[in-house]
Amino acid sequence: MYSPATFATALVMTVFSAVFWGSWANTYKGTKNYPFELFYWDYILGVVLCSIVFAFTLGSSGPGESFLANFQATGSGNIVYAMIGGFIFNIANLLLVAGIAIAGLAIAFPIAIGIAVVEGVVLSYALQPKGNAGYLAIGVLLATAAIVFDALAYGRLAGGSKVTRKGIVVNIISGILMGGFAPFVTKAMTIGHPLTPYSVAVFFSLGAFICCFFANPYLMRHPLLGEPVNFSGFWKASAKDHLLGLFGGIVWGFGGCFNFIAAGFVGVAISYAIGQSSPMIAALWGVLVWKEFRGADGRAWGYLTLMFISYLAAVVAIAMAYKG
Repeated sequence: MYSPATFATALVMTVFSAVFWGSWANTYKGTKNYPFELFYWDYILGVVLCSIVFAFTLGSSGPGESFLANFQATGSGNIVYAMIGGFIFNIANLLLVAGIAIAGLAIAFPIAIGIAVVEGVVLSYALQPKGNAGYLAIGVLLATAAIVFDALAYGRLAGGSKVTRKGIVVNIISGILMGGFAPFVTKAMTIGHPLTPYSVAVFFSLGAFICCFFANPYLMRHPLLGEPVNFSGFWKASAKDHLLGLFGGIVWGFGGCFNFIAAGFVGVAISYAIGQSSPMIAALWGVLVWKEFRGADGRAWGYLTLMFISYLAAVVAIAMAYKG
């Protein structure tokens, strides 16, 4: 199987994982009158397909244990850990989308992603203490600061969001769950005969897929915002909408596979910390492509500048945390 040979390669992969994770949602912007709850079925299929292709290509070629050999040799517990991680992630992802819709980016980002970054890194490092804890802590603080600056910038753009208890609660739960999947991935990659990153990606995505049959129908019937969604709309959607959903899942899948592959080299805590800086990439799309900040005031642009400075500093600090 392919594995990065140097720290520089692994670092680039973690940065690209953030790029993919911060970019997949753009595909939804291309759909027309396609409820997100229905789009999500196409999206999750794309995630599963991407992980399987990685497993039978890069994960099954070259030196090292192939995907199928690893699947046969590992214990069932590691597979379960990876699937639980995917199950938890899927609920967190659905709640994050709902939390953004209810409270806006200015509230959702610092609460949900902020909690997720701190919790995920701390728990992963406790299970796999790989890297310098001091530099890693500085990197996490800088990444959290970048998320806050990002939120402040969007807050200026929107003229301030109305904070509701529901919005805060949804985003807190999303953040706790989003940070909670990383320790399960860490266990799957470190205990007994560990899963390879490619095996983790496959079973993680399968766990997320299985979760959809529980969480998504419930949210379709009882949406946190808006009217209930009927599954009949899935069959009425255009081929373009379905393809965009699949492509969105493939984009996320590339990010997930890159992150897990890099984690096999640098450790989950470092890989997760950089990958979860994806809101910065989403902000770049908003600024450069979707022109969301057209007409924004000077303070909003100031916050954006501080966000990118903090994000770059976070990547540098987390990179320094690695001890080869």
